Amino acid sequence: MAEPNLQEIHDFLFDIALKAGAMITSANPSTVDTKKNSSDLVTETDKAVEDMVSSSLRSKFPDYSSVTPILPTPDNASNIQTSTSGRLTPAPTFIVDPIDGTTNFVHAHPYISISLAFAHKLKPLVGIVYNPFTQHLYHAVRGKGAYLTAPSIPTSHPPRPGSGMENLEAVVSAYARTRLPLKMPAPPLTGLKRALVAMEWGNERSGDNWETKTKTFASLAGDESTGGAMVHSLRSLGSAALNCCAVARGDLDAYWEGGCWAWDVAAGWVIVEEAGGRVVGGNDGEWEPAVDSRRYLVVRASEGRKGQEEMIREFWGALKGKLGYEY
Repeated sequence: MAEPNLQEIHDFLFDIALKAGAMITSANPSTVDTKKNSSDLVTETDKAVEDMVSSSLRSKFPDYSSVTPILPTPDNASNIQTSTSGRLTPAPTFIVDPIDGTTNFVHAHPYISISLAFAHKLKPLVGIVYNPFTQHLYHAVRGKGAYLTAPSIPTSHPPRPGSGMENLEAVVSAYARTRLPLKMPAPPLTGLKRALVAMEWGNERSGDNWETKTKTFASLAGDESTGGAMVHSLRSLGSAALNCCAVARGDLDAYWEGGCWAWDVAAGWVIVEEAGGRVVGGNDGEWEPAVDSRRYLVVRASEGRKGQEEMIREFWGALKGKLGYEY
């Protein structure tokens, strides 16, 4: 098998993301099912977008595998290996989340995205994250930098990507591309006390991981007189992919996550690292986490990487327990 053409894959995923965005913004998430529990939701739109993506990838790249939270319907099943286990293999693999932030989608909260990644030899190499409600599309190819493509004039309303302007060339003509992070040079990291940190509650609401999360949230937010880190504030926004992109932008200083899956973070992982950020494990000492490890700490860029390692070590020091997840 020939080596993957990463730019070709990027451009194809870019186009798929725009089509998916049109499907999402025109949908009414009236049919809602649950997976693990009442906080773990899936809609008919998730399934429809997954079918479209699966069919498109099968047609263009029939020899590549895919990992996704939803198996394609029988009519759209492909001959390639499609897995919902969350585990990666070294084979060329697309990692797809049709809607990251389904709970937000169900509640009409517009912090959602489609997340599309490509990995080879267990390394994420291409990442596309698109929020169709804000029309912000984040994209990166390993070694080529990370970018935000968004309306060229923030106060204007150009035609929405996917609605009569599906192709990449037309979208680029109406939208501006900005390299990430948005502030260059990136400000130095000066410790948790001055940090804005994202975290997520997840759908496990009891047990050891829940206890580790809630105690760590209190440790991060608590007053210094009680041993807390006294971060500026915590944010729980509901989309792992967009949280990663906010770190890549420089809006968030760090994002700590446990319990999500490769399809939630793989695309954002590429975007963060190409924007100069770091992705390490969610537990102390995990400097080289696997993409499918299910626990992550993401830290933004800083000029000369000043303060990155110190921030990571300080964050690990604030943890109250150890995360551990099954597949």
